[in-house]
Amino acid sequence: MLLTITTTRYPATDLGYLLHKHPAKVQTIPFAAGDAHIFYPEATEEKCTAALLLDIDPVKLARKSGPGGNDFALEAYVNDRPYVASSFMSAAIAQAYSTAMNGRCKDKPEVVDEALPLEINLSSLPVSGGEQLLRNIFEPLGYEVRLQPAILDTQFPEWGSSRYFQVSLKNTIPLKTLLSQLYILIPVCDNNKHYFVGDHELEKLMEKGQGWLDGHPLKELITRRYLKHIGTLTQQALDILTREEGTPEEAKPAQEKVRLHDVRLQAVRDILLEHGVTAVADMGCGEGKLLRLLKDNSQFKRILGMDVSFRSLQIAAGKLKLERQPESQKDRITLIHGSLTYKDKRLAGYEAATLVEVIEHLDPPRLAALEKVVFECTRPSMVIITTVNAEYNIKYEALTAGAFRHSDHRFEWTRAEFEAWAGRIAAQFRYSVTFRPLGDYDETVGAPSQLALFKTSAS
Repeated sequence: MLLTITTTRYPATDLGYLLHKHPAKVQTIPFAAGDAHIFYPEATEEKCTAALLLDIDPVKLARKSGPGGNDFALEAYVNDRPYVASSFMSAAIAQAYSTAMNGRCKDKPEVVDEALPLEINLSSLPVSGGEQLLRNIFEPLGYEVRLQPAILDTQFPEWGSSRYFQVSLKNTIPLKTLLSQLYILIPVCDNNKHYFVGDHELEKLMEKGQGWLDGHPLKELITRRYLKHIGTLTQQALDILTREEGTPEEAKPAQEKVRLHDVRLQAVRDILLEHGVTAVADMGCGEGKLLRLLKDNSQFKRILGMDVSFRSLQIAAGKLKLERQPESQKDRITLIHGSLTYKDKRLAGYEAATLVEVIEHLDPPRLAALEKVVFECTRPSMVIITTVNAEYNIKYEALTAGAFRHSDHRFEWTRAEFEAWAGRIAAQFRYSVTFRPLGDYDETVGAPSQLALFKTSAS
């Protein structure tokens, strides 16, 4: 199986620096199912082509897979894997070109982020969905797609084309982005993976899909196929992809002077200060904006941030400068990766929990799990929840009737709906609850956001 990458950007031999593979050498990298050979059919200053030849050993493949559990008893021995671009090719890209895919180049760092004219050729790409799906996957990313389907049998042309394509892709794009997209999309086209998929694959999807997957029109299909149709992982990934901290996508009324999200965060901080809270867990902390507000006040001795997005936690850690904290402050702020729909012992022991613009990003059937985790299993003395007020949407000129403020909102409640939900929660889990508006108040439709403060009798 052959993959080639060609550039005509002068000097084209910079491709060798980016890939960390010298054009004058043939290199072989062994991996579990065979060997990957890297060589350059052409390397001049005008044009340079790097080739990745994947040589899968059918014996190794059979020994690794074995017939047990396959739908077809001989599948480990009779299959197309040695001859097509599949998840084995993705694994080879990650192993052979890992430095380039991670955007590192010691000798030519200035070229790493440069958009280069690149052409990719794949000799045999299996596509479950045919030509139109292949185009729908790559063309929204700016690729010019040329392809040639393979005939099922030349002796019987009436049988039509197979699902295998010879593919040429052209784009002007940074090499690191190209490799990340190929890494994700090759097994997506095939709709198959040769290895176990778990949380680590979700993290890879978030890392390699950053900056392009969230806006792709087929992001749900790509996510589902990449994660082997595992429902819980797929839903978790889609939550991450479409939920952004704050409301960068949220419509703004014409006269809004102060960012609404800042109003929310400051209101939550002030309530925590007013009630003397010293240990707080921000559930759904995103990139850590509330955590940074709390960090600046010495009243808060223990601060925890939890989010379903590993990437958001990495950003939060950077902005909080956790690595530079003095030893005396090392244990003051903790970041954890987790979901609010699953019981988590790490959330125990905090006086207050905050959920700022979180609940509306969950499908309504999943709210029951969140309710149990927060109010029954974790049970802090105080819970602060904010969410948008749907009645206020008429004040947003950009919103059409019935539209939500953010593309990932699964629902938006009126004041009455929010108060009914919060009242039921308070009664069920033995809390008291009070409400307050957030943002500029309108006598008819209320404020743009709404806050519920839950307290146990002890608080």
